[in-house]
Amino acid sequence: MINQSILLVDDEEVFCEILSRSLTREGYRVESASDINSALAKLDDNHFDFAVVDLRIGEESGLSLVKKLNEQSPETLIVMLTGYASITTAVEAIKLGATHYLTKPTEVEDIIAAFGKVQGDDQVKPAENPLSVQRMEWEHIQKILQEHDGNISAAARAMGMHRRTLQRKLQKRPVKQ
Repeated sequence: MINQSILLVDDEEVFCEILSRSLTREGYRVESASDINSALAKLDDNHFDFAVVDLRIGEESGLSLVKKLNEQSPETLIVMLTGYASITTAVEAIKLGATHYLTKPTEVEDIIAAFGKVQGDDQVKPAENPLSVQRMEWEHIQKILQEHDGNISAAARAMGMHRRTLQRKLQKRPVKQ
């Protein structure tokens, strides 16, 4: 029996329930939260060895939770999980205290393996091909949005585009590399 605890934070209830059951079957004690305030309340009452935090938690950013978790419980290893991966959010997650960054969909084995990857891997191979134009646009938008603290209107002004155009682009899933 593993006997380690995980705080799982994701606003998608079905995903959270399935992942929680899978992690429990692997021997972990799992506490789930569907928003940042609930997650922080659980942190007040418990110590967690690990945390799995979604990047988008409703309208909130999981990055702010990563920062708060790292400040309140620096020994907790944090894995950021997202269906909206970007270079910008990956870099910020690591800078704020996440030990790993995974994209959805992912397997429970990959999440568990990420808990053990606290050091960088200098053997990771660079991509064979450069990013597509569409992916570069997505990355640029994410970078500008991050620079403007998620303010869509300010980011749209900085990029010289209409706010609604930017909103439409943000509703699309990121394109593959």
